[in-house]
Order: sequence, then structure tokens, then C-alpha cells
Amino acid sequence: MPRLKSLSVMSDVISDASLRLTGSSAAQRRFSLFSLGTSALIIAFVSALLLSGCAGSDGQKDDTDIWSESKLYSEATDKLNDADYAKCGKYFDKLEARFPFGPYSQQAQINAAYCYWKAQEQAQALVAIDRFIKLHQGSPTLDYAYYLKGLITFNDDLGWLGKFTGQDLSERDPKAAKEAFESFKVVVERFPDSKYAPDSLDRMRYIVNSLAEADVIVARFYYQRGAYLAAANRAQLVIRDYDRAPAVEEALYILTKSYEKLGMTQLSNDTARVFKLNFPDSPMLETGQRVQKERRWWQIWNK
Repeated sequence: MPRLKSLSVMSDVISDASLRLTGSSAAQRRFSLFSLGTSALIIAFVSALLLSGCAGSDGQKDDTDIWSESKLYSEATDKLNDADYAKCGKYFDKLEARFPFGPYSQQAQINAAYCYWKAQEQAQALVAIDRFIKLHQGSPTLDYAYYLKGLITFNDDLGWLGKFTGQDLSERDPKAAKEAFESFKVVVERFPDSKYAPDSLDRMRYIVNSLAEADVIVARFYYQRGAYLAAANRAQLVIRDYDRAPAVEEALYILTKSYEKLGMTQLSNDTARVFKLNFPDSPMLETGQRVQKERRWWQIWNK
């Protein structure tokens, strides 16, 4: 199929990355006590600190306070292996906070991000992974860190209701999808030999296709309500930015029909010729329906 003349920035990134692939601690915390003027006040203040150190935020004693670094890491790892993600995230957070320069600090940060992600605590997961990336640009696991950040922001868990109704990424807020694209792009471009690069590239393709699909949904909405100029503008955006996405087929159809409704016969005929050149076997100009739709996300990731 001849490629449309209009090139997409995202599509070009994916194309270039495909060629390359086939060819190939936290800052130290300082605490200080201020003088209170009298020895009695100092004693009371220190006693309060000791008491608060023996209790958790809910007033209950935190048994992990007396654990050694290796003990805390072992317990956190056990919780991770047991799929107790909420607790393992908290344990790894405590490990990194109490022993910021210990041998487990880096691993604790990235493990905390993973645990929070699996526990569906996206905000905490992003905080943890962003901190790791900022502090450890020389880490040998940096490729995985960017890949994990992509997974966190990709947020493909639509829940049982999303699966039941057939919802996909194109029907959600595109901001997270674009952020995920940028993280996967780092993996593909900076770490082309990484074992995470092929999957990152697949997800980049899927994100581009989903973003194109989202814009086609908007164009279709405008067309069905008689806003033909708005429909034509949105269809042109899809053709310009996502020229190799499956949604281009419907975008060209909407553009052809919108020009026709606006009385722009010559433009409508020209667009129809482009449609037939790029999709010679498509019956959409006659039926108005796309025969084959892109596979749902769970058919891609949950093979």
C-alpha cells in the first residue's frame, strides 16, 4: 500500500526505531534538635520523639522499626513474591528511607515503584519511579525504569466493566497514553539492545493507533451531527499525524463525505481517489463501515 505523503512525527519515530531494533540515593537526610531553653523541656521533647518512633501513623507500634536493613529487604521481597503488593511497596519505601546509602537502596526504589503499580496505586508508583530515574541515570537497570514508567502511565487496566463493554485505550484520556509513548520511546531510542525494546515498540505502535482512533471517533461524532467542517478538520489531523494507522481508512472516508456535504465536489473526488489508491480492497466508500477493526488491547497483551 503506498504510504500517504503526509508524515507523522510519532509514526516516523516508530519506523526509525524498528530499523534500529532489527539491526541490532536519595539525598542524605539531616535532623537537628533546637534548644528549648531548659533541661526539663529537652527531656520532654526527646521522650515524645522516642514514643512517636515506636508507633506507626495510626498510633500502633511499627515492628519494622527494629529490623535491620537485610531483614527489611528480605521481608519486602517475601511480600513481593507473595503478591502482597500494597505491603511490599511500603516495605521497600521504608528500606530506601532508612538506609538511603545501603546496598539495597536502588533496588528498593525500583521495586517500590513496581509494587505500587501492581497494587494499582499509580500516583505512588510514579513518584517512586521518577525518583529512581532522577537519581540513577547511570544505573544498568535504567532501561527497565523507563519501561516500567511507560507501563505505569500506559494504564491499560480497564477493569472488568471495560472488558465487558469492549472499551479500549482510544476511548480514554489521551494524555496518559502520550506520556507512556514518550517513556517507551526512550527505551527504544536509548537502549535499542534492551530486552524491553521490542515490547516498548509494540506498545508505541498500539498507542499511536489508539490516538488515531480517538480522533476518528471525534470526527465521526461531528459528521453524524452535521458539523461537516469540524469533521473534515479532525479527519485531516488523523491523516497528517498518524498516516500509517488503521484509522486513516475511516478518516479518508469521513473527509470524502464531509467535502461532499460541503459542496466541495473536486476535493471530495480527489480524496476518494486517494482512498482507493491506499485502500483498493476496502468497501467503505460504498458501505460506510470498516470491515476489520484493530484487535482489542487484551488480545494483544494477554495472549
